[in-house]
Order: sequence, then C-alpha cells, then structure tokens
Amino acid sequence: MKEMTSKERILFTLKGKAVDKAPVGGWTSAGVVDFMDVSGAERPKADSDAKTMADLAKSAHNDAEFDAVRVPYDIAIVSEVMGCEIDPGNKASQPSIKTHPFSESMDSLSLPKNLLEKGRIPVLLKAIEILKEEVGDEVAVIAGCEGPTTLASNLSNVNSFMRWIRTDRDRVEMIMDISADACLEVANACFDHGADAFVFADPVASPDLVSPEDFEALLKPRLSKIAKNLNGYSALHICGKTDLVIPHMVECGFTCISIEEKVKDTKTAVEIAHENNTLVIGNVSSSQTLFSGTPEEVKKEATESLNNGIDLLNAGCGVAPKTPLENLKAMAEARDEYFENKDVNVKRGHRNGK
Repeated sequence: MKEMTSKERILFTLKGKAVDKAPVGGWTSAGVVDFMDVSGAERPKADSDAKTMADLAKSAHNDAEFDAVRVPYDIAIVSEVMGCEIDPGNKASQPSIKTHPFSESMDSLSLPKNLLEKGRIPVLLKAIEILKEEVGDEVAVIAGCEGPTTLASNLSNVNSFMRWIRTDRDRVEMIMDISADACLEVANACFDHGADAFVFADPVASPDLVSPEDFEALLKPRLSKIAKNLNGYSALHICGKTDLVIPHMVECGFTCISIEEKVKDTKTAVEIAHENNTLVIGNVSSSQTLFSGTPEEVKKEATESLNNGIDLLNAGCGVAPKTPLENLKAMAEARDEYFENKDVNVKRGHRNGK
C-alpha cells in the first residue's frame, strides 16, 4: 500500500478501512513545554488566544510527527463557562479548577443559553477553524473537553459528588443530565467548525472513584446519549484500571475508547472493544515512560501496545508539560519501525461508519 497522509491514516482507521500503518498521537492533550519552545507558542496565551492555540497544536505534527493535532490543552474549558473559577496556570501548568459553584445548592444550575459564546469556547472554535485552514488537508484536527462526569464533579466538587452518589441520586441525575447536554453542545459546535473527531476526557468516571455498578446506572445512560447525538467521530477517555468498566464503555457507542497502561489486560480490552465495533486508543504511559523514560523505553512500550492490538497509538493519558520531545518522537518512530517490514494492509479494528 502506498504511503498515506496523516489525515487519511486517521480517517480510514476511524471508518474501519485498511491503512498503511496505525496512526500515532493527537488524542489526549499535549501542551508540552518543548513544543512551546520550538513553536514559540506558549501558555498561558495558548489557552486563551486562538492563533497561539493553533500554532502550539501544529508542533505535535511538525516536531513529533503525530498524525493529528489536538486542541485545547486542558479539561476545564466547559467547567469555566458553567461557573467554575479557573487558575489560568503558566507555561508548565494547565488551567485548573479553583472553585465549585454548586457544592451546596444546585438551585441556580442550568445550561447557559449562550454557552458557545462564553469563556474560552469561542477561542477553541476559532482555533479549529485556523487549523482546518492551515493543516486540515493533510492532518486530522481533533478537539476535546472534559467528560460529563468530570464536569459534574468540577461543578460540585468531587467529595460532594461522590457523597451524593450514595445519598442523593436525584441530585446526581440532575447535574449529570445538564453536564451531558453541555458537553454534547460543545462537541457538535466543534464539528460544525471543522473538527474531524472529538475526545471526552472523563477521569472522574474511573473505577478508582465510581463503582462499575454506579457507572452502569448513572454514567452510562448520559454517555450513551452523548454518543448517539454526536455529529462526527468520537472517543471516550477514562483514566485508571478500567478493565471492569470497559464493557460499559464500549456499549456507550463512541467510535473509540482511550485507555491507560494501568489496564491490567490490554489485549482482552481490545478484544472486547472490537467485538463491539469500537476502536482502542492508547496506551503508552504518560506519567512514567513518556515523562521520565528513555526513547528506547518508549519504543518498547509502544511496540507492546501495537502487539496487543491497539488501533491508534497514543499516550495513555494527557501528556505532562515537561515531557521530552525526543520521547514523543520515539512513539512515532516505534510505529514506523513496527510497520516498515509489514507488506500488508493494516486493518486492526472493526469499525463501520460513525
């Protein structure tokens, strides 16, 4: 098979078609200091200025050879619009939640009518347009935001949210419904502005915090509603040892699930996903291998991920700001080396359509 463009490689994989080699990178956030240094696009401006945001995103493709570019670089963008006060961070730290406006009462909680006009969402939408114009013919453009569980937790604070799961299910249902509607509206706006795919990062949905039973009863219906009503390709990322909820994750209906290296049995997770017409993204360790390992260690772990059937090679979670560029490049190099002697069409998942 002839060499494909990065965008072709991503889109063909999402459609379940054969590609020359598995796509690499671009699904989880990567506001990396080394990218800032080579591109000249730095935080915190890259979090609040559309052109700077787009310029930083391009470095992932230009300098680490990722097949996709991804914006934004934090998972607080919807939370801010919904009322959370945000610490803007600095060059080496992303925006973070400072206040939780509905930790006591949700009497004033509602979905803002002008949601897409508030906070940094217009910046995100403009950055997507810029990327679509500047690299969109050759490179896939991916957008993302916090998932509904994480948004609900940000609004209420995690301690209150976890307590309500045990003591006030009606309150959890209410805040999850509003959070899911907000996430869906933002995602479809990103598709309208040119995004090729969208990622929901939902770390609070991890089994480390929410039991599989509560995931099925409370989270799965809202995640399924989002997936059903999206206007494009999608991914659900959940952190931690997600083995016990992977069957629920794939049944939600997203195009892909994204998993960490903490999953105990990646091969089985991939098999479960493929049986449910779902692709798998991951799962080179962000916190250990990419952050503090050597390029050789990155290549070894990336090769293990591919051997386990991962469809889209990627960091297992958001990339730490001080991750070395050489380690991110090593992930792409490992992919290239893995497939360079394979004179076959690569079709790893079983996707059909959206």
